Parts: sequence; C-alpha cells; structure tokens
Amino acid sequence: MRLVHVLIPIGRLEDVLDELDDEGIDYAVSEEIGRGEYEAQVSFPLPTSAVEPVLTRLRGVGLEEAGYTIVVSAETVVSKRFAETKKKYTDLSLSRAELVSRAEDMAPPLSTFVVMTIVSAVVATTGLLSNSAAVIIGAMIIAPVMGPAISASVGSVLYEPKLFRRGVGLQVLGVLLAIASGLVFSLLVKETLLVPPGFNPIEVPQVQERLTPNILSLVLAVGAGVAAVFSLTRGVSSVLVGAMIAVALVPPAATVGIGIAWDAPLAILEAGTLLLVNILAVNLVALSLLWVSGYRPVSEGDAGYARKRTIQLLGIITFSLLVLGVILSGVTLLSIADAQFKQNLNTEIADVLSQQRYQNVRLVEVHIDVSPVQGLLFSEDPEVTILVDSPGGVLPSGLAEAIRTTIKEEQGYDVIVLIEAVDASRPADDEATMTERVAVPSRVAI
Repeated sequence: MRLVHVLIPIGRLEDVLDELDDEGIDYAVSEEIGRGEYEAQVSFPLPTSAVEPVLTRLRGVGLEEAGYTIVVSAETVVSKRFAETKKKYTDLSLSRAELVSRAEDMAPPLSTFVVMTIVSAVVATTGLLSNSAAVIIGAMIIAPVMGPAISASVGSVLYEPKLFRRGVGLQVLGVLLAIASGLVFSLLVKETLLVPPGFNPIEVPQVQERLTPNILSLVLAVGAGVAAVFSLTRGVSSVLVGAMIAVALVPPAATVGIGIAWDAPLAILEAGTLLLVNILAVNLVALSLLWVSGYRPVSEGDAGYARKRTIQLLGIITFSLLVLGVILSGVTLLSIADAQFKQNLNTEIADVLSQQRYQNVRLVEVHIDVSPVQGLLFSEDPEVTILVDSPGGVLPSGLAEAIRTTIKEEQGYDVIVLIEAVDASRPADDEATMTERVAVPSRVAI
C-alpha cells in the first residue's frame, strides 16, 4: 500500500477531487499556504499497482507531471472504500516513479561500489583457490552487482539517460575491478608462496566449474535476471537476488584474473566467455521483462525514444549472445577434447610402462603443460611432463620416445614429452634424478 501526497495547482482542485471520487478513493485536503501557485495538498491511500494509473488520470485533469508528488509506504489503511479500491487493483507492480527511485537506490555511491567490488572479488578469489564454496557464497552476498544491471535496464525502458549511463558505467567498472582484483591477489598468492610450489589453480574443482561453460550456464544468468526484475517491480527484498546475480558474474571474473596470473590463456578464454554470456543474459532478461511488463515513460516523445533505444539494445545484446553462444559451444567442444586427451594420455602411458623392459618404472604423476587445444589456439607444440619412480633415478633408454610415438599413433598428436625420474626409495635430500626430453620431429631434442 502507498500513501500519495500531491500539490494541486490553482483552479484544478475540483477536477482532481472529482477524479478521486469517480475512482472511489478516500482523500484528505489541506490548504497550501507555502507556495502561491498551489491551492491545496491532497493525500490519499492507494494499492501499490494503482499509483501509476491514478496519477496518470490526475495529470489528465491538471496535476503537473513534474510537480510536487510524494509516494510513501503505508502499513495499514482502515477504510471500507479502500477495500473496494484494492479489489480493482490486484497487480503488485510498482509505479514508474517508484521504479526509478528503487533503481537509483540500488546503484550505490561510487566509493562504496569500488570498495565492495574489490573486497568481493578478493574473497571470491580466495574461495576459488582454496576450493571453498562457502567462502565464494560469502563473497557473493557483499557484491554490489544487482544495482548496476537493473539501473541500466530501467534507464533504457523509462528513458532516463542519466540512470542508464550510470548503470552501464558501473557494470563495466565492476567487471574490470573484479578481474584486476582477482589478478593482483592471485599474483600476491603466487609470489609469496601462500600456496604449495607447483600449485596449479586450473585443477582446483571450484575453478574448473568456471572453465567448463556450456549452454546450461545460461540458466543461472536468466534466472538471476528474472528474479532481479521480479524483486524490483514487486518491491521485495533484493539481498538474495543480488547474491544470485553475483554468483553468475563475480567468480568468472575472478577466474579470469587467476588465469592471467598463472598464464593460462585457455582458462582466460573459457572464463571470459562465461562472464560475457552471463552479463549479457542478465541485461537481456531484465530489459525484456520490464518492457513486456508495460513500463513506459510518461511523455509520448520520450516513449518513442525509449522504444527505439530498447529495441536497439535488445538487438545488440541478442546478436552478441548468438555470437558468444557459438564461441561457448566451441569452448565446450574444446574442453571435451582436452578432457578426452588427458584420459587417453594416462591410459597410453600405462600401456607403455606395462611392457617388460619398463617393469621397474612406476608412474607418479602426469602434467599437461600445453594441451593440444592450447597448442592449436596459441601456435604452440603440445607438451606433457611425466614424473616416474625408477631404481636409482635412472630412466630406461627410449622411454620418452616410446610414449611420444604411442600418443602419435593413438591420438594423432605430435607431443613434446618430458620425463623426470626419481628414486622414491632414497631420502628426500638424496634423490637421484634423471630427465629425458623428446620433441616433435620438426624440432631438435634437448
């Protein structure tokens, strides 16, 4: 429920009261003595969804569009006439003025936005690197990402250029800040040895979830956009909805920063694609739902501009999503190919080591330094590092070549094979080691 206060211009009071009587609305009239161009102040209670149509009717009989109007929440209204009015307006949507006001309130001041975005991104990066879903969820609760997305959509639909520019600007700034914060914190973690030597964040499950985007990734972004518009237009709490949007945006942005810090170009591509898809999907859904819900500017001229801008934005976002959808599908196929290569690689290495001449050699670890997909994308030769346990740390002759040949025959990839042998039976400070590296035929082995 809402309580509306309006100032009535001189000579328009009777017309305004007639309209309110026609609608069956209770009202209170008080004389206005503070401003000469107004003769009275009228206050009346309304159901939330009645604010916009009733104000539109009053403007038709003389209420100024940009005049003095206050709309506040009302806890309780005791009135038989109000009960009848409430039956006529069962929709729960907010008025245009309230929608703009809520959108403005949801976009925090710049200093607050910057600080909270940085803190959220750093905490999210911590959760990703430590594989802690609880920490990531905590970061989402404080991320101020809902306001900018909603502000841009409301600004476009209601033709509020300042609100639109602010929403778009904060979204761009937020993404850049989240990536930069994730990058700086990841470099700090990496260079100060806060993680074990040889730590590979790409293998962390929480990170991998942001590196395997697929079409189903759109479900989260679409759901977040729907929930955001519903939360805004119905005037309900937006805290949990904001966290939902943050889940779609902040972890992928932090993952891009992690990928840059650890020089993982494929991870940057995968997480970056997911991030862009989610941002565009949230904005597309918010724009579409607000437009379909019937929100338009008051002025006919502004309504024309709003229609043109909104249709243009919807077209641009839809086209971008289609392009990214193709990229997303490609990234999904590449990820599948990488996973298949790794699975087959372990099998092929095990087959080679099962031969009689390698019976004393035991596989310890396999690390893919450059996968075939990375090699294809970034013009590098695929490379794997294999750690084995061998008596005396001595490698049997020809093991690296045997593995490279098997990979070539089974999967068709020319792979650089680097094998490191250790003797696990010796003390850690007295390990004998031996290394063999076999390059592809076009390169000279070291």
